[in-house]
This record gives sequence, C-alpha cells and structure tokens, in this order.
Amino acid sequence: MATRDSMSTLTQQVEDTIRFAEEQYKQSSMQEQYNDDNYIQALQRLEQMYQDIATMAHSANGQQREQLHRMRLQVQQLQNSLILQGSRGGEQF
Repeated sequence: MATRDSMSTLTQQVEDTIRFAEEQYKQSSMQEQYNDDNYIQALQRLEQMYQDIATMAHSANGQQREQLHRMRLQVQQLQNSLILQGSRGGEQF
C-alpha cells in the first residue's frame, strides 16, 4: 500500500502540474503567439505526472488506485487538449 504521505505529495504535484498546464492552454487560446517553452514544459510535466501516477499505482490499494485512475484521466485529457491545440497552431510535438 502506498503511504498516505506519498499519495498526498503526488496529489499535490498533479494538481500543481494541471494548474500550470491549464494556464498554458488558456494563454495559447487567447493569443496567436505564446511561450513555446512553457507550452512544451507543460506537456513534459504532464507526461512525467502520468508516469509517476502509473508507478504509484503499483503499490496502491484499491481505493488509492481508483483515485490515481481519476488523476491519470485528468492528466490524459489535458495532454490531449494541449496536443490538439498545438497541432492547430502549427506546432509539432
């Protein structure tokens, strides 16, 4: 079973990463030119969170795995949104 502290830490990291990525998504929606470095960093951070969630799931109990699964879905949805938005803007990732 994953410890309560490790789950709490991961949850906070995921929330922070999602907030950062959502901010990049909003900024790129409002303007034609946006900070490519931050946009790419948001995608990289989301991917790292996805991997961290998968790793944590290996040592999680059933309830924790359900919570991790919901977090993983949020991360994936935001990744997909960023990628689609980037492809519309001519960016390639």
